[in-house]
Amino acid sequence: MSSHHGVEHVGLPTQMKSKQGSSCNPVKKPGPVSMDHVLLALRETREERDLRIRSLFSFFDSENVGYLDCAQIERGLVALQIPSGYKYAKELFRVCDANRDGRVDYHEFRRYMDDKELELYRIFQAIDVEHNGCISPEGLWDSLVKAGIEINDEELARFVEHVDKDNDGIILFEEWRDFLLLYPHEATIENIYHHWERVCLVDIGEQAVIPEGMSKHVKRSNYFIAGGIAGAASRTATAPLDRLKVLLQIQKTDAKIRDAVKTIWNQGGVRGFFRGNGLNIVKVAPESAIKFYAYELFKNAIGENMGEDKADIGTTARLFAGGMAGAVAQASIYPLDLVKTRLQTCTSQAGAACPRIGTLTKDILVHEGPRAFYKGLFPSLLGIIPYAGIDLAAYEKLKDLSRTYILQEDAEPGPLIQLGCGTISGALGATCVYPLQVVRTRMQAERTRTSMSGVFRRTISEEGYKALYKGLLPNLLKVVPAASITYMVYEAMKKSLELD
Repeated sequence: MSSHHGVEHVGLPTQMKSKQGSSCNPVKKPGPVSMDHVLLALRETREERDLRIRSLFSFFDSENVGYLDCAQIERGLVALQIPSGYKYAKELFRVCDANRDGRVDYHEFRRYMDDKELELYRIFQAIDVEHNGCISPEGLWDSLVKAGIEINDEELARFVEHVDKDNDGIILFEEWRDFLLLYPHEATIENIYHHWERVCLVDIGEQAVIPEGMSKHVKRSNYFIAGGIAGAASRTATAPLDRLKVLLQIQKTDAKIRDAVKTIWNQGGVRGFFRGNGLNIVKVAPESAIKFYAYELFKNAIGENMGEDKADIGTTARLFAGGMAGAVAQASIYPLDLVKTRLQTCTSQAGAACPRIGTLTKDILVHEGPRAFYKGLFPSLLGIIPYAGIDLAAYEKLKDLSRTYILQEDAEPGPLIQLGCGTISGALGATCVYPLQVVRTRMQAERTRTSMSGVFRRTISEEGYKALYKGLLPNLLKVVPAASITYMVYEAMKKSLELD
């Protein structure tokens, strides 16, 4: 990368970098990858490498105390002109601190360096398929495409330029190592690409740019698949509670769960509890997929405007992104939601078949007009924005807190932690907006033209404020496992589809 850029390579302080020729250095040493391969690629002796690592440790240990803490690592990264936007100091400290005693001694630092250089050499060799001892732009492009990443010629040239210190058009292993040596996460080609994205987004040099075509993943449509499967799984598991909640919400007398359960059983037996479930699956698959996909897009857009990675946009921005994603998803599928409510609230005698979806839809269209399919949309949007915002933002915030206060190493939260985060965030969001849910359901169920304010006033005057929370208990019993299952399945699908 040119010297006028603000971000230097992070392998060594400038005065400590070795002076090597710029030609490729083919490595054909047989056997498994070992430190001998690394030394040959770097043209270093073991003594020279020991001195290099010791010098880097001393550079971070500026006070000569014999160990490193997180503050020292952060100061060292700043001294290496790595902007605060990277925010890798804590992660690097956790990875190096093998015995978890709150400090990194030289042996721990050395172990990290050994492991990281071996890891970087393995992926270097995987990209250098012709074993020429260097990475060409063509070889790098091929590896990115195989990882599902689209990149144009301009972005590829910028990528190579950033890593290629001597501007000879190829990347030597020394340059590859210097670019990634202090990157604490696993060095997969996709992670390396995202690391370079962050470099470009926070570059403070005179020619700093924000690439326009970045993150064009071939697999981006898989967000639809992950969100759809997660939503369908959770709604199927909680369908009986959803039917019970809807019946309680429309009751004008004192709502009792026992009476509602008897009514559902008398009208259809076990199958009565799953009335509308088929339509619910059809509805929730695109709804969940659109919500999660839109959430990722809003987070990316906000992150680009703020000059931050999408993981670092903060709680307020997450709230906005979650709310907007929820509103887009709800408005997209709202007619299906209204038909589902009508199907769940229609009465039938024991053993009688419930009306067909097509017949019910035609009846609404003929007798009430097309606008009837959007009854209750306004309170629905008023509710979905804060619900989606609180739910998603609280979930991600809880995951961040779990990484800080619960997890003892640099790892993703496991299923139990994800379950707890989904439970708390789902219950919190549902309780906050529940009165709007009751009003929406009543507007959907009524055949006559109504307004949100009219339903509010009539409900409060005839039944009291408590009526706005009818069905809250089965709703919480529903939303807790629904939220937990949704997020656990979504996280699992994101990992299996390589979306993170």
